[in-house]
This record gives sequence, C-alpha cells and structure tokens, in this order.
Amino acid sequence: MPEFRIQHIDHLVLRVSDVGRLMDFYIGTLGCSLEKVNETAGLYQLRAGACLIDLVPVDGKIGRMGGHAPGTEGRNLDHFCLRIEPFDGDSVLNYLRSKGLDPGKIESRFGAEGDGPSIYVKDPEGNTVELKGPPWDPDRD
Repeated sequence: MPEFRIQHIDHLVLRVSDVGRLMDFYIGTLGCSLEKVNETAGLYQLRAGACLIDLVPVDGKIGRMGGHAPGTEGRNLDHFCLRIEPFDGDSVLNYLRSKGLDPGKIESRFGAEGDGPSIYVKDPEGNTVELKGPPWDPDRD
C-alpha cells in the first residue's frame, strides 16, 4: 500500500480536433471557465469546479505526441463524470436539449459518493460526459 492517499481527480486531458468548438461546449454549455492558455504548447485549461479539463489540439505541440486524432473508430476515453449541484433531472435535460444536444435519459449510476442520478451527453467531438447528481436519499421510496 502506498504511503499516500488519492484525494480526487485533479484534471483530465482531451485531445481535440476543434478547440474552439469544444471551448464553446465546455464554457458556453456546461459552465466551465477558462483558467489558463499556453498556445506555444497547445494547451487550453478549463476550470470545472475543483478540477481542470485540459483541451489539447491534435495539431499542437503536445497534441502531436499522441498520434492520430480520436474518432468514432477509436476513442482515447470512454467517458468522464462531472458532479453537479443542484440536480433537477428534467431541468438538466431541457437545458441540454435547448442547446441542440441529445442527452440520454436519467439513470441511477454508481459514482464516488454512491448510487445517484446521472445523465450522459456527448460533447461536439463525441466524448461522453456524465453529469451526476448527489447520491440518492437512503430513505427515498
């Protein structure tokens, strides 16, 4: 057993073909904010609560190190989960649809805090983002 404990996910890195389109989605639709840009390296860091989502254009310095761009035939990531508050499923679904997105249905899924409601939605480059609410109330019907 290591002499340290993992506290939480610090950041994740997405290799992207169209950084502007992805920034529109993560900032304009999901509410992230632009934290830092290093155009020389090809790195755009977005604040997502206490974590970061890094966007790395595949044609930039860092992005070229990862090989071909991800596509429908092969992904670099299955999905990642963003814990959201408050979670009003119908409101979240309506909001995502108003942005022209086709979210999945509300389902109970297990996460770091236990079973709770979640919705899957795809970003403009096909990455699946899970929007997860708090764990179910143990006394719920």
